[in-house]
Amino acid sequence: MTLPFDPLLALYAVPLLVIWTVYLGARKRSERQSQIRQAEAVEAGLTEPSSLHPKIDPVKCLGCGACVRACPEGDVLGIIGGKAALVEPTSCIGHGACSTACPTGAITLVFGSEARGVDLPRVGPDFQTNVPGLFIAGELGGMGLIRNAIEQGRQAIDSVRRLHGIGKSRMLDVIIVGGGPAGFSASLAALAHKLRFLTLEQENFGGTVAHYPRGKLVMTAPATLPLVGRVRFKEVSKEKLLAFWQKVATKTGLQIRYDERVEVIERTASGFLVTTTRNRYQCRSVVLAIGRRGTPRKLDVPGEGLPKVVYRLIDPEQYRGQHVLVVGGGDSALEAAASVAEEANTAVTLSYRGEAFGRAKSKNRSRVERAIREGALTVMLKSRVKAIEPNHVQIECEGRRLSLRNDAVIVCAGGILPTAFLKSIGIEIETKYGTA
Repeated sequence: MTLPFDPLLALYAVPLLVIWTVYLGARKRSERQSQIRQAEAVEAGLTEPSSLHPKIDPVKCLGCGACVRACPEGDVLGIIGGKAALVEPTSCIGHGACSTACPTGAITLVFGSEARGVDLPRVGPDFQTNVPGLFIAGELGGMGLIRNAIEQGRQAIDSVRRLHGIGKSRMLDVIIVGGGPAGFSASLAALAHKLRFLTLEQENFGGTVAHYPRGKLVMTAPATLPLVGRVRFKEVSKEKLLAFWQKVATKTGLQIRYDERVEVIERTASGFLVTTTRNRYQCRSVVLAIGRRGTPRKLDVPGEGLPKVVYRLIDPEQYRGQHVLVVGGGDSALEAAASVAEEANTAVTLSYRGEAFGRAKSKNRSRVERAIREGALTVMLKSRVKAIEPNHVQIECEGRRLSLRNDAVIVCAGGILPTAFLKSIGIEIETKYGTA
C-alpha cells in the first residue's frame, strides 16, 4: 500500500531533518574536540584536580551538556561517548555550577581522588566540626574559591545564631579567626545580626588575598555579602577587590583586630577560652576562617635562611634586572614566575620536581608557555634545589648538578596544613579520596 504524498508534512520534515543533521554534526565535532583535550591532558600528566571537582555518575548522566555550558572555566567538562566527562581536570577550581545545572543529579562534588588524597577537617553541613561550637568556613575546609568562602562565612554565622546561649551571657557570642573572604563575610553577618563578636587576623587586611601578586586577577562570581547585598563583579584585580572590601568595612563600621595571632583555643564549660599574642578572650563559639597554607613548606636545604629567600611574591617589580629562581609547580609558582619574567632585564628560572604542572590552571600554564617562547623564562622539570648560596643556587636536574647565578629565590611549594593546631583543639582530620 502506497501512502499519499503530503506536501504539508514535507514542508515541516525537511527543515527539521536539516536542523537535526546540523545538530548531530556539531555534537560530533564537539565530542571529538573533547576527546583531543582529554588525551592531551593525559599525555601531559594533567589528570589530578587541585581542589573540589565534579564526579559524574554515567548511569544518571543524560549527556545533555548542561554541565558543560554552565562551567565558568569553559574547558573543564566535555561530552564523550554520549556522557559528560572531566576532560581537563586541573583547570577545575571548584565553582560547582555543573552540579547545580545537572537536571538528573548525576554530578557530585568531591575532594581528592583515588590516586591522591586530600586532608580536611571533619565538618558537618552546618559547618560545625566534631567540637561543638567550633565552626570552619572557607579555604581550611577545602573551599578556596572566593564566592564559596563568602557564602560559607555567612552560613557559619547563621549556624552560630542557633546555638544555645547566644546573646544571653556577658561573654562574646563568637570569635572569628581570619580576615580573608570567609572571615570578612562572617564578620559582616555577625554585625548584621548584632552578635557580640571579635575578628582576629594575624597579618593585614584581606588575609590570603592581600598576599596575591600585584595586579593578579581574582576569579570570582556574583556573591552576596551581608549588609551589602549582591556583588556582581565576575573578574577583578586584587587591588580593586581589597579596595571594595575596605570601602565596605568603613561604611559598615566593621572592626578587625590585625597583627593578633591566635595561639591556643581551649574548651570550657560554657564555650571557649581563646589565647592570642595580645590577650585572652572568653566566647561561646569560634569560627575558624583561616587558610590551609599554615606554615609555608620549606625546601630544607643549606642556605635557605639567607635573606634573599622568600615564600610568596608580592611585587614583581622589586626583582627587575635580577636572576630569580622560583620553586614550585602550582598556580602560585607559575604566576610568580610569569609575573617576574615580564619585568625588564630579568632572568627567571622555574624549578619543579614533577614531570608536568598538573596542579596549575590552564591559564597559568599558557602564560608560562608564552614566557618560554619569548625567551623570558627557563623551566627545569624533574629538578630539585640542593643548596642556596649568596650568589648562586645548586640544582640537580635529571642526574646533573648545575650551578646557576642567582639574586633571589621565591619558594612557592604550598603550606603545611595546621594539623597540629587543629588536633590540639580536638578537631578530627580525615583524608578524602574522591569523596564528598
